[in-house]
Amino acid sequence: MIDPVADLALRASLALLLATSALAKLRDLTSFDAAVAGYELLPERLARPAARVFVALELALAPALLWSGVRVAAACVVAALLSLYTVGIAVNLARGRRDIDCGCGGPAGGQAISGSLLVRNGVLVAAALACSLPRVARAWSPLDFFTLLAAVATGALLYAASNTLLRSWAPR
Repeated sequence: MIDPVADLALRASLALLLATSALAKLRDLTSFDAAVAGYELLPERLARPAARVFVALELALAPALLWSGVRVAAACVVAALLSLYTVGIAVNLARGRRDIDCGCGGPAGGQAISGSLLVRNGVLVAAALACSLPRVARAWSPLDFFTLLAAVATGALLYAASNTLLRSWAPR
């Protein structure tokens, strides 16, 4: 079971991550198409449609995570999507292809795939799966609202900091 504040903080943080990631990709869909094609996991003619589906899923899942009626299903789909991204990274690392753009944050991301991304994505998958746990039934206190805001802000800052560190540690 998960505390309702922790549940909502995780869901809101993941929703923020998905929304900002999708919007960044929408700024330059051609670059994201190229990033998806760069993984060389799909026939070339399917890379562009797949990229568009990924962006559409991220855009749809962001608000779905915040909607109580579908939160469990949305959390499971988010975990599956992030797992799919992780498998794509793992396959290319196993192939020795470390110089391709992960495509994580759209054209502004500019981050090569690495083992560290596997760890980061594993943490995100675990967070998404935690959102599918049953919630503890309890009343909210005024402090819970502050805790929620602080947790989401901290999550966003930690994600941004981890991306900066991952980019700086990447081999050039």
